[in-house]
Amino acid sequence: MKKTLIRGLLNLLPMALSLWLFASLFASLDALGQQLLALVQAPTLFPGAGFLLVVALVFIAGLLFSVSPVVWLWSWIERQLMRFPLFKSVYGSIRDIASLMNRDPSRPNSQQTVLVRQANGGYVVGFIMTDTPPQPLLDALPAGEWVPVLFQLSYQMAGVTSLVKREDLIKVDWSFEEAMRFNLTAGISQTSESATAGSQDKKYGVPNKTE
Repeated sequence: MKKTLIRGLLNLLPMALSLWLFASLFASLDALGQQLLALVQAPTLFPGAGFLLVVALVFIAGLLFSVSPVVWLWSWIERQLMRFPLFKSVYGSIRDIASLMNRDPSRPNSQQTVLVRQANGGYVVGFIMTDTPPQPLLDALPAGEWVPVLFQLSYQMAGVTSLVKREDLIKVDWSFEEAMRFNLTAGISQTSESATAGSQDKKYGVPNKTE
């Protein structure tokens, strides 16, 4: 009975948390939209009207940011605000994370998954985030082609960035998203997916590829 309860919890909990998260996000955006409607004294015609208003405003903002004058004006505002050290630190970090999430699939993927050999003979999974390190770092380092490699810590949003010679890296044909999920869950996600696929193959009579 205990195993059955744990199995049910492990299967239902991720779905329940995901639905709760999206429901909370919807409620927050809908409340924000209703406040905007109240400012202009417009009636709320139906539930969810505030959410649709926020989505429409974000879409219009996306259209405006494709116009050069708007982009120039926004860049000028950014430069003025970035003069404040505290704002620069907070806003710069959030902007960098947003730009990482908003990667264009049509462009070459610069986040290359690599393996780095450790002193004990093991290997650690890392990611080349950029091919052009800051020039002050290159000036301080010995001669060689150095690249910044991110080592993501499991079950944390934190990571360690190390400068490694490109010749010491082993490139891996593995997508950034799958490798990052593997690192974040310490390989548990990969094990769970393999186990799920194996159980489904047995259920539907799919032969084992190794046989």
